[in-house]
Amino acid sequence: MSENAIKNIVIVGGGTAGWMAAAALSKTLGDACSIRLIESEAIGTVGVGEGTIPHIRLFNSLLQIDEADFVRNTQGTFKLGIQFNDWNRLGDSYMHGFGNEIGRGLGMLPFHQYWIKASQSGKAADISAYLLSALAAPRGKFMVSASDVPPASPLANIAYAYHFDAGLYARYLRGYSEKKGVQRTEGIVARVLLHAERGFVDAVEMEDGEVIRGDLFIDCSGFRGLLIEDTLKTGYIDFTHWLPCDRAMAVPSENVGPAAPYTRANAREAGWQWRIPLQHRTGNGYVYSSAHISDDEAAATLLRNLEGRALDDPRPLRFTTGRRKKFWNKNVVALGLSSGFMEPLEATSIHLIQVGIMRLLSLFPRAGVNDVLVDRYNAQLSFEFERIRDFLILHYHATERDDTRFWRECRKMSIPPELQANIDLFRDSGRFFRNGEEMFAEMSWVQIMIGQGILPQSYHPMVDQLPDEDLARYVASIGRTISDCVDAMPMQQAFIDRYCAATPPSGM
Repeated sequence: MSENAIKNIVIVGGGTAGWMAAAALSKTLGDACSIRLIESEAIGTVGVGEGTIPHIRLFNSLLQIDEADFVRNTQGTFKLGIQFNDWNRLGDSYMHGFGNEIGRGLGMLPFHQYWIKASQSGKAADISAYLLSALAAPRGKFMVSASDVPPASPLANIAYAYHFDAGLYARYLRGYSEKKGVQRTEGIVARVLLHAERGFVDAVEMEDGEVIRGDLFIDCSGFRGLLIEDTLKTGYIDFTHWLPCDRAMAVPSENVGPAAPYTRANAREAGWQWRIPLQHRTGNGYVYSSAHISDDEAAATLLRNLEGRALDDPRPLRFTTGRRKKFWNKNVVALGLSSGFMEPLEATSIHLIQVGIMRLLSLFPRAGVNDVLVDRYNAQLSFEFERIRDFLILHYHATERDDTRFWRECRKMSIPPELQANIDLFRDSGRFFRNGEEMFAEMSWVQIMIGQGILPQSYHPMVDQLPDEDLARYVASIGRTISDCVDAMPMQQAFIDRYCAATPPSGM
């Protein structure tokens, strides 16, 4: 080992962020570093994020986790997308389905360009009819990718994510990490010790007096940001101007019927309510703006709209959507809530933890930390946060709802110039150009734009090179193929029962 290599990594805080970091670092670095995680049973974790996006499968693959074992141990179910109800207008409903593309492109143009022309002439169904996940999810269908079908079949490459109990996921990763040599320390940090000249964190002192030194510190201490903010005074960029929800009420409820393979997001008078089905219970929450509804009213609204009996009292959560000015400051890297918070509308919180970890691994430093690496890391994470921010703003701003003050203000608010340019471009002719490696691809933007009522006035002129009769046959053929594939899929509950059913926790 090089004399100036990182030898000791200290992770302050457990939960999903801490144990994801511990698992990934221990897997990839092996015996090259000593990894120690500090957490306290006396300090609770937020744990409301139980929905994920397909990128998490890459993370689990890195860890070489067996999927069935993972799903069983986290009481998990599968997720094909998100259903949005009452977002554009009361009574509206649309799916944001996962996948690589909508339909199947023709030539250099994506399918949705041909769909626009066919739809304008009344010869196309809703856009969700041409995406397997969006059509299968409301019908309760699910399967993993099939190996006995042609490569071009929609069943050959099924994109999906998971719903799981975040507390059980952290426990699962803790067991994984400790087997890899991660040392867990129970206790509370009483004091942070800084290097007198460089200002780096040298060590943390525990309440029992133990001093734990490190070369690199990972701050997973939650909203407080014990290292990144309390100690290093990094600063925070507030996104509340665009994303006005600042509180949530969360409550579990009994399952009612088989679990659905999608997250449900129902718009409410001052925000929105999530429904996330697990094997042993259903997660529910109301994300809302405290300027538009009281906590008591929000809790009552949440309980009134549950489908099953509440298993607890609603638990409040306060947050400020935004991000740290720096995610990596000196020798401290912030992950999870310590780095910032993007409200859970598109289930990006766990993804941002994953991105932070993977970027850290790709820019992993030597002892002393090079500013070139730090600057690149901060630029990449800032880009991720801000592109996700714009995607979330789109849901709120592009609405026809004017029935409450909350929605009227969302409609009228100013939005970031890049988002406005994307809306204008799509409204003109259905075009969208992905910005570098941003998380949400063209197909996601297209689904949300259309679902929120941004309908293109025209389409790419090359579409007219396909005769109208051929266009109608092409669109109809795609629709039939998708429909036939969905018909062939099993129900999600049957799939879970066969491959990954969990034993209900004791007391359930």
